[in-house]
Amino acid sequence: MDIATYVAEAGIEADHWWFVGRRALLSNIIQKFKLPPDADILDVGTSTGTNLRLLRDSGFTRITGVDRSPVAIQFCANKGLGQVICGDVCALPFPDVSFDLVLATDIIEHVDDDLQALRELRRVVKSKSPILVTVPAFPFLWGLQDEVSHHKRRYWLTDLLKKLDNVNLPAQRHFYFNYVLFLPILASRQLMRVLRLHVDSENEINTKWLNRILTSLFRFDVMTAPWLHPPFGVSALVIAMRI
Repeated sequence: MDIATYVAEAGIEADHWWFVGRRALLSNIIQKFKLPPDADILDVGTSTGTNLRLLRDSGFTRITGVDRSPVAIQFCANKGLGQVICGDVCALPFPDVSFDLVLATDIIEHVDDDLQALRELRRVVKSKSPILVTVPAFPFLWGLQDEVSHHKRRYWLTDLLKKLDNVNLPAQRHFYFNYVLFLPILASRQLMRVLRLHVDSENEINTKWLNRILTSLFRFDVMTAPWLHPPFGVSALVIAMRI
């Protein structure tokens, strides 16, 4: 990502509706895995530390982060979120079958060879242990945030499932989320494109009152999406498992 995008994210991720809601979604899922506090957990693509915050607050004590950006790693260190190793998702610097849980949230869309990234996730996770993947969904939702984040693609959920099958990572569960705000986000991205508006991050387009409203809407979204299985959403989530 651009440095300005890291700066924008680092300043808001603790309280911004998107990060708060996604942490709630991931927390609910991780709790159901019933992992012990000393489980070995890997967060791939830590960025400025939103998942590290979630894992720490959930009581886990053996958390490893990896990111290829020295800027992201420094932000995590400044926040006291633990040590993050410099590394690439396509060549993870860890032995085979090292982790009880791997998080790869909004990371594989950043690399040219997403199949190799998925192979690496499979390599480092233990047998019958979960990998939790989230990606931006629907190519027609491409917008400013994709550009400043240096995304290579957005995904149809069916295509992501095929890629997981290709690397022998069968999906155990999958669904779209952020479906409540799907149409407003689609409309706003089209408007920004027409008006040629530019900001360092879409996440900066926010106010305190708007953040409160969107936080409530997104909490409802992430509570209902796992069982409602909406046919669309701004993001997609898959729980895969090495078997």
